[in-house]
Amino acid sequence: MSNTIEYPKFAVVGHPNKGKSSIVSALSHDSSVQIGDTPGTTQVKRSFPLKVDNKIVYELFDTPGFQRARQILAWLNEHKPSSADKRVDVVKAFIAEHRENPRFRDEIELLEPIVEGAGIIYVVDASKPYGPEYEIEMEILRWCGQPSMAILNLIGDEDYREEWKRALGQYFRLVRTFNPMRAKFNDHIELLEAMAHLNEEWTKSIKVAIDVLKKLHRQKIEQTIDVVVDYIIKSLSFVYKQKIKNKDATTEEKERAKERYKAQLIKNEKQLEREIESIWQHLGVKKEKEDLALDNIGLFSKQSASIFGLSQKELIVTGASAGAIGGLGIDLALGGGTMFLASLIGGAVGGVGAMMGFDNLYEMRVMGQKFGKKELSIGPMKNINFPYILLGRSLYYAYMISNRSHAKRDTLELKDDGFLLEDIFDAESRKKLEKLHTKLRAGDNPTDSMVEEYKDIVLKNYLAFVEAD
Repeated sequence: MSNTIEYPKFAVVGHPNKGKSSIVSALSHDSSVQIGDTPGTTQVKRSFPLKVDNKIVYELFDTPGFQRARQILAWLNEHKPSSADKRVDVVKAFIAEHRENPRFRDEIELLEPIVEGAGIIYVVDASKPYGPEYEIEMEILRWCGQPSMAILNLIGDEDYREEWKRALGQYFRLVRTFNPMRAKFNDHIELLEAMAHLNEEWTKSIKVAIDVLKKLHRQKIEQTIDVVVDYIIKSLSFVYKQKIKNKDATTEEKERAKERYKAQLIKNEKQLEREIESIWQHLGVKKEKEDLALDNIGLFSKQSASIFGLSQKELIVTGASAGAIGGLGIDLALGGGTMFLASLIGGAVGGVGAMMGFDNLYEMRVMGQKFGKKELSIGPMKNINFPYILLGRSLYYAYMISNRSHAKRDTLELKDDGFLLEDIFDAESRKKLEKLHTKLRAGDNPTDSMVEEYKDIVLKNYLAFVEAD
């Protein structure tokens, strides 16, 4: 690599339709990379620098696939130099001579960044059998004399990695498996660590890049927890107010107020989702109704409580240990579900949280105003499990978005796949969280120190969960 290059550059090359663009998108954290199933989607090279704080960490070139490799290698052999160290000059000569020739447009586009100093990342689909025709491409790349590695991308269900490794090992310094569609952050870091060994001149720069990315990843998690906690406090303390005509609210007015109260909480959740997507640079994520998305598991549904909230047993323990219910009536706490009394542990009635039904679990009051007008007030939410439902749904969405590869273009599927709030927060942590929930249920404003403590608890437990995942 030339000394004038301040950061590592890599040209991602290979046969058409083997996942080159997907790998560029995943490694650059850029969902704008054009990806398609039709060969020839990438027709010209495009630069995708990974930037942090407006500083380029490394740069990737998405390139077209080889189209006429056999003719190019024949030309290179015809002009074979007397020594191997002159081969790259022959490649440059080929580019200069054929730059305006449309027949070799794709090869010119992919070779140019390499002869200018970019390292080579050669991508193959290891779900297909190895074929000797690939050796022509690999031989051309060897003429370029740049540090190189091969990536085995498993696009299909079959696995031919062993035969690919035997062949690729003769042409490339490193061979690694990397699936851009399934890759998580640690997979990205492991690949970068391998790339650091390609050229000792790059080692320092790539290690700096790794440190920067780790810090950025931690920062994004912290930002995510901040917006999640702010959203929870906003939703739990929310009070909807509506003017009414008479002394007492009519049934119609009460029902309309309930729906608007719920609608605002749902709106809050949608805003949170957009903020999480923005933090992780996943704008425009497709979420269709037919998929099991959060939209289909309603915020106020029994299904949401059973999937994202605490179980009955843990809710009892948490509520009892924190004195959560206080003076609330048991029927109110249970949402009218008195059959739930059978599951109480040791008669710990005061610690029971509601597991179903939200219609009667927020405070509804008629308050007087000036000039004799009345106001219907709804909120804050009294359901003891509701904060954990909010927390469970929020962290689940954050987890799915943060682990979503930027190479994916399909619909985001949110499924119940073992993400349990009880696996993230231990009993002691839930007890501490419940103190803030109790204050919010009472309509009191939490202190700044309480909010910071809440954020610290959520961050600590979520980080431990992610690291153990």
